[in-house]
Amino acid sequence: MNQATHPLKGKIMTGAETVVQVLADQGVDVIFGYSGGAILPTYDAVFRYNAEHLDEDGTEPMPLIVPANEQGAGFMAAGYARASGKVGVVMVTSGPGATNTVTPVRDAMADSTPLVVICGQVPTSAIGTDAFQEAPVSSCLGPVAKHTFLITDPKRLEMTVRTAFEIARSGRPGPVVIDLPKDVQNWSGEFAGRGYLAVPGYRQRLHAARDNHLEEGELAGFFAMLQESKRPLIYAGGGVINGDATEELRQFANHFGIPVTTTLMGIGAVDTTAPLSLHMLGMHGLASANYAVDDCDFLIALGARFDDRVAGVPDKFAPNARQIAQFDIDPSEIDKVKPVDWSHIGILKNDLQALYDYAVERQIQSDFSDWHREIADLKERYALNYDRESDEIQPYAVIEAINQITQGDAIISTGVGQHQMWAAQYFDYKHARLWLTSGSMGTMGYGLPAAIGAQFAARDHLVIDVDGDASIRMNLGELETATTYDLPVKVLVMNNYGDGMVRQWQKLFYEGRHMASDKSLRSKDFVKTAQADGFEYAERLSDPDDIDRVVREWLEFPGPAFLEVIIDRDAGVYPMVPPGAAYDQMITGDWIPHRVKTTEEEVDGSAMF
Repeated sequence: MNQATHPLKGKIMTGAETVVQVLADQGVDVIFGYSGGAILPTYDAVFRYNAEHLDEDGTEPMPLIVPANEQGAGFMAAGYARASGKVGVVMVTSGPGATNTVTPVRDAMADSTPLVVICGQVPTSAIGTDAFQEAPVSSCLGPVAKHTFLITDPKRLEMTVRTAFEIARSGRPGPVVIDLPKDVQNWSGEFAGRGYLAVPGYRQRLHAARDNHLEEGELAGFFAMLQESKRPLIYAGGGVINGDATEELRQFANHFGIPVTTTLMGIGAVDTTAPLSLHMLGMHGLASANYAVDDCDFLIALGARFDDRVAGVPDKFAPNARQIAQFDIDPSEIDKVKPVDWSHIGILKNDLQALYDYAVERQIQSDFSDWHREIADLKERYALNYDRESDEIQPYAVIEAINQITQGDAIISTGVGQHQMWAAQYFDYKHARLWLTSGSMGTMGYGLPAAIGAQFAARDHLVIDVDGDASIRMNLGELETATTYDLPVKVLVMNNYGDGMVRQWQKLFYEGRHMASDKSLRSKDFVKTAQADGFEYAERLSDPDDIDRVVREWLEFPGPAFLEVIIDRDAGVYPMVPPGAAYDQMITGDWIPHRVKTTEEEVDGSAMF
């Protein structure tokens, strides 16, 4: 829309109505939030806007989805944003309403998820008086958000909300918080229909990255390194997906025949079923991917930040790479952990297209067929595996059964724990934005609300929450949210009666002292809980012979469906790169081969969780 000719320019609106109109102009089609006194004027404005703009079928253009608590709202908005590529919107009241969003805001910041969080606040005259439900939102959320705004001048409200969306979605995406006093919501003034705040420092950095195109010398230098290489490897992170660069990555990788491995957050950047896809690397990455990193002689990092789950020992990461190239939108990531030989700050989508065009124009050829054969051998020799003859249900078998039906096209969200890693390892992901998880923060309770948000983003898509008994407890109240809105979300709980990942570490590194991780004495009946919250399909699976039948019934149920699976308590996540260890020191368990046998005694289990 041309802001200079906005049809509502000059209309008298309250501050609350102004907020809602800007949300509409930004294409917001769903809001997640919980009410309270300090945000009621804006909630009322949302109600009136929806009533006045009903679709022909009676559908609200901007429904407000009410969770069990504000943390759930934050993760729903994150799931929506991750699945859609749009900005997720959260709207909560002051005090505890705002502080309950601290964790999802930090989670979104760590994983570069674009959110706008609108927090009601006490009137400006009461700020600093310890008024009822007052909290210092900027102090609480400022350190964990991309940016925060406290609006005390209502004339700046419209520009602020519009700018919040700009900051949230641009550059390295992230959460922006608006602290909105009640008197500003009730103020009345003219709607301008245009305008942004002057944030010169941010825009200067943003424009510098946008305008920093690959020059002839940079392109020539990159291809000189590629042509010297015999074993190049692309290391792709979440920045590829956030930057909408998946098609360009696939085009570039396929043209030159360069294998690709991804971070946890980069899953789906390439089709995991493709011959040159090595799937995920890192602490719980596939052995074949990690060994490929060890073997490569030229590492190309795309939107990936060499975090401690990938490069736990930076000096030993990619030890045979004679050269490393790094592309990123964030200058602070260059050389932060791992020194690189060539780097570029810019828009990854444009940069990958520039690389491709340069190579095509100059007919730059490559032949990595020997490397391809090595990759195929790695994938075959060190394939994922487990005890397929066990009398107990193996979680990997359940995921394989689901994957056989979904064929790499389901949206998968997860909580955090062993089930998260199993879902990352054993599912196929043919497209971007099918994988939703809490990466950097590792926030338990993420999976269910994220799945709900994703279902609103992709209403006709199959959405599955793969969860654990410990993780889902964190936001179990959101089961009711799924049924309240009749969402066909499929919820899977892998029940091993405890904190499985913690138990695994305690078993390996703490002589089996399962302090606080054993939940076997808990009496929670998840099936009854799901039934009480309105799930018509709620079943428990405990017999391995029933896996295929029950999984199909659960997935094919037309509405919300809940499945609890009683899994082997001793099932572990392998491979595993121990803390303080290099990839050639992976622990691969009993069923996956290894190059070098590593024992638990050789590593320091207390170094990093």
